[in-house]
Amino acid sequence: LVMVFYGSNGKSNPVSMENKVEHQAKSQISYDIHLPSDLGTLYKVRLGLQSLETSISQLSLHHFKMQNTSTLDTFSLTINKTLPFSLNGDRWIEFPVEWPLKEALFVVTYHLTVFSRNIWSVRNLVHMAVCIYGTHGDTGNRSLLWSLQNVQQGEDNESFLVTMDAVELGELDKVVLLISSRTDCKLDIKKLLLKEAAKEHPIYVFEVNETFSVSADMPEIEREIPVSFVIRGDKEKNYMDNKLSREESQARDLTEYTIKVYTGDKRGAGTDANMHIILFGNEDKSEVFQLSQSLEHQDPFERGKVDTFKIKTKKLGSLHSIEIGHDGKGFASGWFLEKVEITDASRNSLYCFNCNRWLAEDESDGATVVQLHPELLEF
Repeated sequence: LVMVFYGSNGKSNPVSMENKVEHQAKSQISYDIHLPSDLGTLYKVRLGLQSLETSISQLSLHHFKMQNTSTLDTFSLTINKTLPFSLNGDRWIEFPVEWPLKEALFVVTYHLTVFSRNIWSVRNLVHMAVCIYGTHGDTGNRSLLWSLQNVQQGEDNESFLVTMDAVELGELDKVVLLISSRTDCKLDIKKLLLKEAAKEHPIYVFEVNETFSVSADMPEIEREIPVSFVIRGDKEKNYMDNKLSREESQARDLTEYTIKVYTGDKRGAGTDANMHIILFGNEDKSEVFQLSQSLEHQDPFERGKVDTFKIKTKKLGSLHSIEIGHDGKGFASGWFLEKVEITDASRNSLYCFNCNRWLAEDESDGATVVQLHPELLEF
């Protein structure tokens, strides 16, 4: 198992878990990892299997959690995926890191169309991988020939589609091809087209027009190909169509949650700090919601008061945890949270998240953000 961490100032070298200090518990392993201090703010993690052996055992990943031991900032994500995805499948997954009050990137599906003269005939003899680079980092080396789709064969050329999930890369600028073989053969590649699956444009075109001669005796061929040109299309129409389509789709899939926040009846329990909440379900997680418009009180989170908030977000499934806390701003920002109750009317479910602790820099562990797990009450 290997991890690569991406920060605002660059990325780490691959971190192998093999020699790290581990702490094992039931169905859980924790590792101590020391990352370079100059990475900046982490925004992405790539996690995968380094070995290319087809006989490798599958690894089922259910949940990922990491914590900065200095600041106690914590990131948690439900994965529920198995690597590799098939016998010769992609061995990597990646996901954005979301911190409280910081906007995160999204995972998108990329469509890579490869135009060639003979890949179909040599696909079982060669190994071909690609690394895509953009303004938000790269995808790492991702195997191509395991997921050929929509193969189109002509008299002297062929094309096929490869799908790849990755954290959005922003504007693309180059790809790197890596080619090796178990036997002598030639691989003739004409060009690559790359775009996001959900969008018609932009389409990034990478002209290759090269025949690669490979054999078992040769080292892996590595070829860097800058973007040749970009097909933008009607940008304004494209943007509006995509925007309307997203809004219509989101409106259909939104679920409303009623959130009741109970501030404890203790001296100094109230706060004027900025509050946020994130909901985690077995199907997805919500975005970060600022809790500022209480339905009962103009000044929320006062001692002994209950504040109600309504939010709409994508379907999350059954809730298994929440993150709630504040930014520590303002005079005497410490807050005593008794509990949070969340109602999901679409599932006839009421969740109670008991807390009964201070969220304050000058109390107990100094945490101002906490993750809570519920009792589920059907109604």
